[in-house]
Amino acid sequence: QVSELVQFLLVKDQKKIPIKRADMLKNVIREYRDAYSEIVNRAGRTLQEVGGVRQGKGRVLGETPCGLTLVPPQVFGLQLVEIDTKRHIYILINNLPHAEGEYLCRGKEKEKMGLLLVILSFIFMKGNSVKDSEAAQCHPSLTLIPRKQHSVFGDLRKLLTEEFVRQKYLETTPIPLTDPPEFKFQWGPRAEKETSKKDVLNFVAKIQGKDPTFWASQYSEADAAR
Repeated sequence: QVSELVQFLLVKDQKKIPIKRADMLKNVIREYRDAYSEIVNRAGRTLQEVGGVRQGKGRVLGETPCGLTLVPPQVFGLQLVEIDTKRHIYILINNLPHAEGEYLCRGKEKEKMGLLLVILSFIFMKGNSVKDSEAAQCHPSLTLIPRKQHSVFGDLRKLLTEEFVRQKYLETTPIPLTDPPEFKFQWGPRAEKETSKKDVLNFVAKIQGKDPTFWASQYSEADAAR
């Protein structure tokens, strides 16, 4: 059951689909539900090993590089995090050290993650939320109103409002008393776990060629969130 759970989690994580405990029980654990905790912990011990070296502490699991169905244990290194304690929903986050701006995925997925970093930076610098109508200001590609297909990202509105939201990188909140209806973007729980406000501020400072302390309010917030 341990190896089956490992493969189940890896496949789910290819598209960064949040993982429900109910799905693990139904599709993998099945009649062994009384041993659920032991099976999950053993899978975690298997997947947290990177080249034979265990990363961090606690219950951690691993993932595949983008586009692959399964990978050898040597490239594992993700942490299983419960982001909804009521519905018991989990995500896998990268636990492998990597340089700023580098990603384990390649090609189109890497481009998406680059765009996501820009969006997360814009949200943070704007006070942790932005209206959907303001999102286009953070990147020249983000003209959300026309349904024009972007050569790399495809349908940008769908990418932001559906894919990034489903993956828990972004959250949307309706703005009351707006006609037509509007909503605002905020960081989702996966973004909170996979990056930090300090990293995002450093990214912005690097792009702008300034010291992070130039933005006093954001610097103070990022420093307090460490």
